[in-house]
Formats: sequence, structure tokens, C-alpha cells
Amino acid sequence: MTGDTKYWIIVASKDHVKSAQPLGIAQACHGKVSPLKRMRKDDFIIYYSGKQTLRRPEVCQEFTAIGKVMDDEIYQFPVSEDFCPARRNIEFLPSGDVSILPLISGLNFIHDKKNWGYPFRFGLLEIDRHDFELISSQMQQQDYAQKN
Repeated sequence: MTGDTKYWIIVASKDHVKSAQPLGIAQACHGKVSPLKRMRKDDFIIYYSGKQTLRRPEVCQEFTAIGKVMDDEIYQFPVSEDFCPARRNIEFLPSGDVSILPLISGLNFIHDKKNWGYPFRFGLLEIDRHDFELISSQMQQQDYAQKN
């Protein structure tokens, strides 16, 4: 991790995250190009899933994947006749899903601990290294616990 490495949270429903992992891709903000342009090769991402499924009420409130941006390429991929989202290539790292609730008090990017969901409203946000390490360490411990 170099000094210019950035850390990002992408907001997406858990079902979308879990379908993106085997493909090694990231999409953000319903397939828009501009959020992905902010990322660079070797940056890290964490997915946060407020919901289990897009447009359904089941709450998730978990960090659901960690990955590293593999290159500087952004490409369009036709999913259907009328939807061609922008994507980035991601190397997903071993991790388990972790609830945000016990982490809120220690996260710098959440300034208002009562209204902790506010930072997620735009779908992509940059976080500092401390927050990345706090979240990713919990996710990696969860992965280890699940395997042992």
C-alpha cells in the first residue's frame, strides 16, 4: 500500500455484491462511469450493503466484500438491451460479511453517530486508511472464523 493509495466504499445491495464477486467486477451508482473514474489501480474498495436485495425492504447493514482495483480500465458491459453499466476489474480478497453496527463508534467517516447512514447516500465515498483497516480487519477475522 503506497502513500497515494485511496480507500473507497461502494454502496450496493448484498445480492448485487455477491453476483459481482465471481465476475471480478465492480459497478457503482447504478452503472455510472463518473464514480469509477475516481478510482485508480491499486486502490481498495469495500462494499457496504444497506439492503439484502435492490428495491426490497429487507435490511442488511453489512460490509459485504473487499477488493483491490486491478487496472485503470473502465469499460461498458451490455447487461440487457437498455442497460450497459460501467465496470472496473477487481481482485476480491477473502472476507466475511460484518455488521456495521458495532463499528460505527470507531469509524471516522461517520461524523453523526445517530444518523450514521447519511454518508452512504451518494453510493460512493472515500474513507481514510484507519477506517479501511478497521473494517477490513473485522471482515478478514470473520472469514477466518467461518473457515475454522
